[in-house]
Amino acid sequence: MTTIRQLIQTSPTKANELFAALADTSNNAVKTRERLLGDLKSELELLAKLEEEHLFPVLRKHKETKDLITPALNDNKETRKLLAELEQTPKGSEEFGPKIAELRKVFQQSVRDERKDLLPAVLKALSDEEAQAIVEKIEEGKAEAEEAKRAEAEQRRAEQRQEREQAEKLLAEQKEAADRERASREATRQTAEQVARTVEAAAESTREVAQSAAETAQRVATAPLSTGSLFFDAMFGLWGVPSGRSLARSGSVSAARNQVSSQEEEVIPLAEETLIVGKRTENSGTTTVRRYVVEVPAEQQVTLYDEKVVVERRRPVTDQATGETLTELTVEMVETSEVPLVAKGVRVREEVVVRRERTKRVETVRDTIRRDEVEISNASGRSSNRRAALADSRK
Repeated sequence: MTTIRQLIQTSPTKANELFAALADTSNNAVKTRERLLGDLKSELELLAKLEEEHLFPVLRKHKETKDLITPALNDNKETRKLLAELEQTPKGSEEFGPKIAELRKVFQQSVRDERKDLLPAVLKALSDEEAQAIVEKIEEGKAEAEEAKRAEAEQRRAEQRQEREQAEKLLAEQKEAADRERASREATRQTAEQVARTVEAAAESTREVAQSAAETAQRVATAPLSTGSLFFDAMFGLWGVPSGRSLARSGSVSAARNQVSSQEEEVIPLAEETLIVGKRTENSGTTTVRRYVVEVPAEQQVTLYDEKVVVERRRPVTDQATGETLTELTVEMVETSEVPLVAKGVRVREEVVVRRERTKRVETVRDTIRRDEVEISNASGRSSNRRAALADSRK
């Protein structure tokens, strides 16, 4: 069980450690000095607050200890003043070191005064129950402060973890978008190559069809026409001899007549082009979503309380003397004012989702194609009639 003696003697331990750590820092260790100064300020304010709330009110009730409160309060005021000056001093400047030394000197002198003057008076004036009640309240206050500090640190770690997870998620989304973009470009390239091969194959097929049609037309144009009879072929001029050749003799004429009569039909192919429509993907635009940070003013109302000391005179309830009278008495009360403490937290306000949606449309492709046609004409109407008559006679 902690005693009042142990409490007063061990309370400055942590503050002395922080003072020593600050004294060992250099002017370049700005971040370290800021962190250590924040811890030192919290420790000194906690010690002063616990004394003023739990120890000094009890000491005021005893004649032997009430005169020791004023010097202790003055020491606390001086400590708060030097802390405020340290917060305004640049942490990398030459003035920071001397100010830390001055604050350390004031604090250690206050500790020596408490051990030399305050502690003996407290042990003499207070009963064991009063002293133990003070110890329990101060230790409870320290435990509450430690719990609040742990909760704040846990909240900061949670916020940092959330920010880190959000950053990792954003990086993963950006990587996924880049992968999709690369896959889309690759698919576009493959589609373009496939369309190019299809168009090339179609063009080759068209050239082959056109070449075949031209060769057939040439063969038809140079082939001799025949009715099957040498006499009528000669009379109507339907049988001709290829240039560079002479008429055959009677034996060869008979063989030619038999060959011509065996050709009853000629096939003229009529070709046409067909539309071959492929697809390729083009970049029709790029949508960029960029997140950036802006600062906007914000305000929030908070209710604060001020405690003022009110001194008034009134008529006594009874004229009988109670308590100490006709002696010197000094009563001190501390005025307090609440000030707002501002901290910032991070929460997700909304989410922006970036994705691509595929829609379908039907588009009509219009172009011109070529195809073969035939034109049938007769040299004269009479020749046509004679051919018809010849065909009827054969029947």
